Amino acid sequence: MLWSATARLSANPSPLHLPVFNQSITVFGKSKPSRVCCSPSRAMETNDDTSKAKGLSFDDFLSKKPYSPPTWASHLKPIPSHVFSLAHLPTPIHKWNLPNLPQNTEVWLKRDDLSGMQLSGNKVRKLEFLLAEAVAQGADCIITIGGIQSNHCRATAVAAKYLNLDSYLILRTSKLLVDKDPGLTGNLLVERFMGTHIQLISKEEYAKIGSVALTNVLKEQLLKEGRRPYVIPVGGSNSLGTWGYIEAMREIEEQLQIRSNRVKFDDIVVACGSGGTIAGLSLGSWLGALKAKVHAFCVCDDPDYFYDFVQDLIDGLQAGVNARDIVSIINAKGLGYAINTSEELKFVKEVATATGVVLDPVYSGKAAYGMMKDMAENPSKWEGRKVLFVHTGGFLGLFDKVDQMAPLVGNWQRMDVNESIPRKEGIGKMF
Repeated sequence: MLWSATARLSANPSPLHLPVFNQSITVFGKSKPSRVCCSPSRAMETNDDTSKAKGLSFDDFLSKKPYSPPTWASHLKPIPSHVFSLAHLPTPIHKWNLPNLPQNTEVWLKRDDLSGMQLSGNKVRKLEFLLAEAVAQGADCIITIGGIQSNHCRATAVAAKYLNLDSYLILRTSKLLVDKDPGLTGNLLVERFMGTHIQLISKEEYAKIGSVALTNVLKEQLLKEGRRPYVIPVGGSNSLGTWGYIEAMREIEEQLQIRSNRVKFDDIVVACGSGGTIAGLSLGSWLGALKAKVHAFCVCDDPDYFYDFVQDLIDGLQAGVNARDIVSIINAKGLGYAINTSEELKFVKEVATATGVVLDPVYSGKAAYGMMKDMAENPSKWEGRKVLFVHTGGFLGLFDKVDQMAPLVGNWQRMDVNESIPRKEGIGKMF
């Protein structure tokens, strides 16, 4: 188990429980920096300073605006002309008190899982740019593709509906289930509530045909019906979508600037599933002021595939840099995409118990597992460093793992009330 591995860092490892915090933890996010004083009984927030970080008013949300890039990215081409405000930004950054870190190592958490409700996670940042282009081109519907529990597909369906666009999803599933009702678990529940058009394809057919050809088949069908479809690739990961995390890097810089005691992140850690997020973060860190080393834990395919893919994305922006110079990609797929070992799921459960942060099992869960494993095996590599972990969301994916998770989650029993406690019919109000 990973936690027993990390315990090797200390002769007297701390138990897997958060200590009581007497010191204050600085949280910076929303519209103002906050000081959150943590105790077992309460959390108290005060906002003292005027923040430079942007906050959305009711006039901003779902609005389409002209886009101006960060000054350090102004040489990239093409620059998007417009962007939609779809996400709740900026997302908070706070200290993440993981047990058994290497000596003097700090881990901070960028909460992109809090970028919205149904429309949450890292995909929203990409969709802000992609859907602006779709609307500009006069599209009346959106096509995208992914796994049966794709967070990207769910976010696309919600964002499209917000903008009065229909959505068509091609979802990959097993050949045993391709002719059956896919159910209402996790992301599927949200998609089907939205009236999304869902088409199932078996993993075997997907592997033989590929995502580009499949979306083109559906596009041609819709064009013949008189529709005006706009195709978004897997994960929203193309050069246009990459701007979502170039912009996120500007957001991180602004959040750091408003802190009285400046934090300087040495490393950024993030999951990699389709490549667009790591391309934007890596390019933004390289070009901008942060200059943090980006570590991407890939949850499918392999590092060589993603180095080539990220290179294509940044070449599409005429960035003139080598992908291998700006990001380190580490294999964290384990048994395969969206397949978890019991040890990985136990890790996700223990992180939630210890820190209150719920990771998803497909992306951030595997990335955090990989990070902690590397810290245990190579502590000197991480000692004394300040690490920003980007939580990319995906909470709904946990619902697809309930059968595997059930043995790890107890914590319940029938309440035993002694007969000596007075009883009177109707005394307890049933709301």
